[in-house]
Amino acid sequence: MVAPKAVGKPPRPRNVRSARVAAKQRRNRPAAMRIAALQRFFALFTVVLLLLIGYVMLISNMTGLNYFVARAERQRVALQDETARLDDRIAALRSQERLASIAAEFGMKDAPQFAIVTLPARAQRHAASHPRLAWLSTLGSLSATR
Repeated sequence: MVAPKAVGKPPRPRNVRSARVAAKQRRNRPAAMRIAALQRFFALFTVVLLLLIGYVMLISNMTGLNYFVARAERQRVALQDETARLDDRIAALRSQERLASIAAEFGMKDAPQFAIVTLPARAQRHAASHPRLAWLSTLGSLSATR
């Protein structure tokens, strides 16, 4: 058998306070959902913006480094050119013909004979008996007394 439907007013909720809270939540739920959607959008927007700013900063840094490398390369080439010019100038200044012409201007001549000089044995002993380091002087005096 089918139960008859109750006609009339629906029964009143037993707890009025919970019904009031539920009604308030039903009214505030669409606003809360809009706020949550906006928060998710701005969070995603912030993450994408931070990634984009990081990418731009990395590209900027790489471009600056490329300019620095190009400038260093130009300086290296300029220094190599200058070194080659200075080596040529040194070779020209050291040439035997130039030195001979300068010596002739000063009236210099080649020496008729060359001499090799050796120090006497006494001077060598004298230099060896005086150590050069101050803290070794006591050890030097000990070895000389034995």
